[in-house]
Amino acid sequence: MSEHSANPSTTAATGRARAVKAVIPAAGLATRFLPATKAVPKELLPVIDRPVLQYIVEEAAQAGIGDVLLITGRGKTSMVDHFDRRPDLEARLEAKGDTDRLAAVKRPSELAEIYTCRQPEQLGLGHAVGYAESHVGDQPFAVLLGDEFVKPSEPLLPAMLELQARTGGVVLAFFEVDPAETKRYGIASVAPAEAELTDIGEVVKVTGMVEKPQPQDAPSNLAVLGRYVLPGRIFDAIRRTEPGSGGEIQLTDAMELLRSEGVPVHAIVYRGTRYDTGMPLGYLQTVVQIAAEREDLGTEFRAWLTEFVNNGDETVTAAILNGVRDAAGGSGT
Repeated sequence: MSEHSANPSTTAATGRARAVKAVIPAAGLATRFLPATKAVPKELLPVIDRPVLQYIVEEAAQAGIGDVLLITGRGKTSMVDHFDRRPDLEARLEAKGDTDRLAAVKRPSELAEIYTCRQPEQLGLGHAVGYAESHVGDQPFAVLLGDEFVKPSEPLLPAMLELQARTGGVVLAFFEVDPAETKRYGIASVAPAEAELTDIGEVVKVTGMVEKPQPQDAPSNLAVLGRYVLPGRIFDAIRRTEPGSGGEIQLTDAMELLRSEGVPVHAIVYRGTRYDTGMPLGYLQTVVQIAAEREDLGTEFRAWLTEFVNNGDETVTAAILNGVRDAAGGSGT
């Protein structure tokens, strides 16, 4: 696996470059999952038999992105190892005739070209993204946060790539949150998008952004989902961005700087299934939802889960059943 790539961006019908590279910031300490994440990166926590990070790289690959840069930190080299080949293990499985597991072991290395960059200090999402400049250059690129992903049958990234290729600006993804939860997210104020963009999906024009506002100060209940498609000029904006919320260099602030300078900022409101593994509760809900839907596990797992909750505390029963209903109904965590 190399440290650099020279793959050019393809060109959209508008004549603008189309993003073909993705950046996954994954250097955080994941303190909410300690002590498990003392030695195991949060991004490698398993959702049944695949780590969270693989679901995210698969999402990028499904959208046609074959070049992925991982922004890593100390103690996280195993993330790169996961996408490397294991000839010894492959040979053992092949000798046993275990073709299904052999294919599963090979799959991570076949998804994309994986590159790495070390972030020595964790000083905010904007700070992390800034380390991608030497890899990305002045071309547009996608940013996928390392603790959430969407259902493969309800993709989000292809529409975002198309929207960015048409506008040449910043493209975000939003989802609706309970107004009381705005203090956990970047929140946007929006206006109707240009008519020629509405064929892409539920597109809105972003008129302002604020990081983690209190409910009474929030301009809407549209929260920023962990997917961005950014123009190469974001790097200059990051350099000019002062530390903001939490004393960190916030990507939200850098994007707002570009918007104030006339760069178009649009977003797609996502109505599909979003899995959020950034906190223990969301991680557990993700595991339950995906297990309940798996063809090889779902029937037996749902039967066991029903028996378990029927014999448990009423509060626990209601919470678990709600998670299973969400999985069956296609709503996110």
